[in-house]
Amino acid sequence: MPKLQQRSAACRDFVVRVTCGLAIALLGQSSALALTAEQTRALTLGDTDARVTALQKALASPDAPTAAFLQAMADDAVKVNGTQVLVVRDGKATDPVSGDATTLPDTAEDVINNNRMRGEIDAALSALQLLSPDAALRVQAAKSVLKEPDPTKLAMLEKAVASETNEGVKKQMLLARAAILLNSNDADERFASAKTLADSQTPDTQLLLNQRLSQEEDKKVRAQLQTSLLTIQAALSWGEKLGALFTGISLGSILLLVALGLAITYGLMGVINMAHGELMMIGAYATYVVQGLFRQYLPGMFDAYLLVAVPASFLAAALVGAVLERLVLRHLYGRPLETLLATWGISLVLMQGVRSIFGAQNVGVENPSWMSGGVQLLANLSLPYNRLIIIGFAVFVLVGMTLLISKTRLGLFVRGVTQNRPMASALGVNTARIDTYAFSLGCGIAGLAGCALSQIGNVGPDLGQNYIVDAFMVVVLGGVGQLAGTVYAAMGLGLMNKLLEGVAGAVLAKIAVLVFIIVFIQKRPQGIFAMKGRSAEA
Repeated sequence: MPKLQQRSAACRDFVVRVTCGLAIALLGQSSALALTAEQTRALTLGDTDARVTALQKALASPDAPTAAFLQAMADDAVKVNGTQVLVVRDGKATDPVSGDATTLPDTAEDVINNNRMRGEIDAALSALQLLSPDAALRVQAAKSVLKEPDPTKLAMLEKAVASETNEGVKKQMLLARAAILLNSNDADERFASAKTLADSQTPDTQLLLNQRLSQEEDKKVRAQLQTSLLTIQAALSWGEKLGALFTGISLGSILLLVALGLAITYGLMGVINMAHGELMMIGAYATYVVQGLFRQYLPGMFDAYLLVAVPASFLAAALVGAVLERLVLRHLYGRPLETLLATWGISLVLMQGVRSIFGAQNVGVENPSWMSGGVQLLANLSLPYNRLIIIGFAVFVLVGMTLLISKTRLGLFVRGVTQNRPMASALGVNTARIDTYAFSLGCGIAGLAGCALSQIGNVGPDLGQNYIVDAFMVVVLGGVGQLAGTVYAAMGLGLMNKLLEGVAGAVLAKIAVLVFIIVFIQKRPQGIFAMKGRSAEA
């Protein structure tokens, strides 16, 4: 019941806004254009074709009572008693023409609207927003007409254009008017419309012009249609290029997050960690658990759950990594093949453990409201907030990890142990403890990558399997132990992958990237950046 009351209140608010707008727009018109009892009968009685025709006639000269009556029809709040039409809300009946209260007969019946009639009513209400006092609603209505031009809305659109004072809104209305007149019987009107629509650089307008071009016989109009299409195609091509560039950077940032942890465990420690993907999965499931806790115990603070999920995902993956290093991997240092086999087995155990706890099906992680939506730069280019935030998050993790390795005491010990373990031990460094810290750090960063990935897709037991091969390719291509090389390799592979996808498709793009890496490693085995000094032989 509360939801029904909210919906009713929202509908009444909509009617009030539309009514005010119509009252202002139609001020001074004669009462002959007002809603009549005959019109209400035509809109509610008879077959669908007749009712649709009556609706189109009503839109030719709209007024406030007409808008209110159409909203009542959309809300299923209209009843008929013979030829008497009534609007019934909260058990009280009113006359739709005069607005006066009246008696609700026991024999009154609901007006039945089929799907077609409902669609026509919704379209009419959308068109009535052209006269709304809210500029945003007027723009939305104009864009709706532009997308689906309907000649029956031309009269209302002309009225709205004549009374519009906002230049931005008026431009959208003129584009919508041009879309309707594009199919006019007058060649001059079609020519002018084609020329005007060149300013509407959207895929929908391109489709409209192409449809008109296939039917156009006038040479002058055809030439203008082709010119407008070339203008729109040039603008849209920029959106496609920038979109490919952005998706490449987005993929590169994800690969960077995934590969950063591997750059420590493999690049610095020499451990071929095949369970790295499963540690990402643990970070993603930690995010899922934190989301569930917030939804159950702190629903009012749900949008803040990600602020808790980030450290939780890091700690969960780091703790699992510390256990693995203490129990298994510390006995296998210096034996790469055995670490590969051991971590591969561990990855299977972790996947099965997650299946046993959370089930084999994917689970959904919901974005906070502040990560929903995006920035609309061009008609065909939208930058989602979640992708932008992940790019920023990758940069933050990269900077934090770089400072940790290069500027802190722990980073100094890690570099010392990995470059010359006997000398570090001789100087009093607890190498076993540093190994645990370093491996846990790499695993924790993998957990952060899982947290980020949970915001752009579903979370499942096989999440890590989709990225582990790409992560190893990034580390090897960038240069073992080189963070700068990891950054270059991740961004390069991301951009190359997405740019090639637009030309050759996803499968061939993957193959081309793999061939490039094989050839590159053959020519430069040390990767983009090679380790310098005696550490290269250590």
